[in-house]
Amino acid sequence: MSVPRLNRQLVLEAPDVLRDGAGGYVKGWVPLGVLWADVRPRSGRETAQGGAPVSRMAYKITVRGAPVGSAQRPAAQQRFREGDRIFNIEAVAEADPDGCYLTCLAQQEQVV
Repeated sequence: MSVPRLNRQLVLEAPDVLRDGAGGYVKGWVPLGVLWADVRPRSGRETAQGGAPVSRMAYKITVRGAPVGSAQRPAAQQRFREGDRIFNIEAVAEADPDGCYLTCLAQQEQVV
């Protein structure tokens, strides 16, 4: 395995239930920290969702390894944010036998 170029700052976010101020709750996102990452496109396609065309792009995102249970270890159902771009994490695995790096398979969707 070649050493990845961790040249992009991504904010790792986890889903959370937040109060809406009117006695109810709404789903929100809580930042867990900033990770340096190597972001590489995999494949893309356009689909229709709710009558609107949606561009869906798959990415392979590599970050430094972190122990299981650490807030700095990405997990499925979390997401990365880079400005206005959102990468929804679908799966995470060790990229090398020593666990120095993690590979995150993620999707980015955008209405076109």
